Amino acid sequence: MPRGNVLSMTTSLRDDFFWLGQINKASAVINTDEGLLDPAVAPRIARGLRQLLANAAEPGAARPSLVITFEPLLIQAAGVEATLLHAGRSSQDMLVAVRHAILRDALLDLAGQLQQTAQLLAGMARQHAATIVPNYTNGVAAQPNSYGHYLLGHVAGLQRDAQRLQQTYARLNLSPMGTTVLNGTGWPLNRERMAAYLGFDGIVDNAYDAGQIHGAEMPVEIGNLVSTMALHVGAFIQDVTLQYAQARPWILLREGAGNTYVSSAMPQKRNPGLLIDTRTKASRVLALAAGRSWHAHNIPPGMNDAKVVAENVEVLRCTGEMLAMFARILDGLELNAARALEELNSDWTASQEVADVLMREHGLPFRVGHHFASEMVSHAKQHDIRPSDFPYRDAQALYAQTIAGEMPGGNGLFPLSEAALRAALDPLGIVLGRRTRGGPQPAEMQRMLDAAEADLAAQADWVQARRREVDAGMARLDADFDRLAAGAAG
Repeated sequence: MPRGNVLSMTTSLRDDFFWLGQINKASAVINTDEGLLDPAVAPRIARGLRQLLANAAEPGAARPSLVITFEPLLIQAAGVEATLLHAGRSSQDMLVAVRHAILRDALLDLAGQLQQTAQLLAGMARQHAATIVPNYTNGVAAQPNSYGHYLLGHVAGLQRDAQRLQQTYARLNLSPMGTTVLNGTGWPLNRERMAAYLGFDGIVDNAYDAGQIHGAEMPVEIGNLVSTMALHVGAFIQDVTLQYAQARPWILLREGAGNTYVSSAMPQKRNPGLLIDTRTKASRVLALAAGRSWHAHNIPPGMNDAKVVAENVEVLRCTGEMLAMFARILDGLELNAARALEELNSDWTASQEVADVLMREHGLPFRVGHHFASEMVSHAKQHDIRPSDFPYRDAQALYAQTIAGEMPGGNGLFPLSEAALRAALDPLGIVLGRRTRGGPQPAEMQRMLDAAEADLAAQADWVQARRREVDAGMARLDADFDRLAAGAAG
């Protein structure tokens, strides 16, 4: 089972101080090349900056997170001339860039965990493509289905989450640098090169938007993004949790390994601790997600309320933990296929098929067939008859009564043979006989499994490609900065 990617080592190292350092390195290189910084002074500033960054890597060293607390250390290391780097910059555009870079790393970590969890779910769907279980609507057993088909439905939800995540990433990964406070600067800054050095895909075009609107909007979008993930996880958990109220469930968590715990008072109870803890985590995700909107609500543009990076990263981190716990649930499920089939055969989840067959093969209006099937169910429950034991003669009599009441003068002869009635009530036959695109029949299951696995592979490639792009931009920055510090400004 995947062990998760909740917070990568890369993310934990790339803190506010790290990104302030990267911005200063990029400013030194670009402004020298653009003629905004004297080439005779730039190497000395670069060397001082490099020493500052090296000192901060030592255990216990100060790593300030604000421009106004970073700059005094830079002056101490490189002299007051180091403030020449501040040409055309403001703490406004710098800190928005820092926050977006940190959120970008956390979002990619979440994307990796989402892909791993969905991949595990898809693998289970392939394993259980032919396992027949009850599915429920309104909390009541509704129809037989392939458990693999059910799982693929949940995979589809996580796939949409991944699509939304990638769209969010595209809107997040834009650089505000060069916009200063809100309307740009008189310095002719190379915004595009700065964006590339910092691993951004491009720039926020409008200078007012960059610092005043975009930075407050993105945490809200992240909150909306993770909300659907929490809803998907919660729905699955609730489905499994309902089984614990049954005397003979067909699906449970494997005991031990932190999945379950014994009641302190009732020896027979095996409480599903992992389900409960994961549902609690999903609730926390929803609470944090809603908080993004409340923090951004009813404030003037540019205020800091919604931009606190630790709080916004916590939303993504908590969501990653939830998905990792969900993966543990999937890995710990034990499904009793024989018990599931027994439940199907002891209930009337196949009754709609009787009405469908009467309409499809014999032209009976569906509502009439539905009423006949409903009368069968009522009769069976009154007399404690299982579907497989329902007397054929009773079906004939009920059909005649239904036709007399619903279609006076119609033919009351039951058109299904006894074998055809038994086939219509067979859960496996119902699943195999589906013809709808997207249904649980083997051909459609194979098609959907192949498509899901291809999509999940593409998701993994997307995450790795985005990380390579970010790392490549900073590798170019480091190489150019080293040349500048060595005195080879160009």
